Amino acid sequence: MTITIAGRTAMEAKVREKLYRLVDQIPEGEVRTAERFLEYLASRDDDPLVRALMNAPDMDEPLSEEDREALEEGRRALEAGEVVSHEELRKAIGL
Repeated sequence: MTITIAGRTAMEAKVREKLYRLVDQIPEGEVRTAERFLEYLASRDDDPLVRALMNAPDMDEPLSEEDREALEEGRRALEAGEVVSHEELRKAIGL
């Protein structure tokens, strides 16, 4: 048996409550980014391009050797901790 509250399951209601709490914790410099992402999630079913992209195959051509090498280089850098946060990158490029 599924319990619904105002047309939502109890689990969905809990998840939505958690989302509200998370929104309140978003750093000031990321609020606009979060807004754009939430707008995208809320409207993606209305946009035929987004719907087509969401339904497109994951990959339509095999990776080249160069692609595989670049991916491996990125994985090694990640494992070595050679990464920067989104905020650090924004500062570095002047945004």
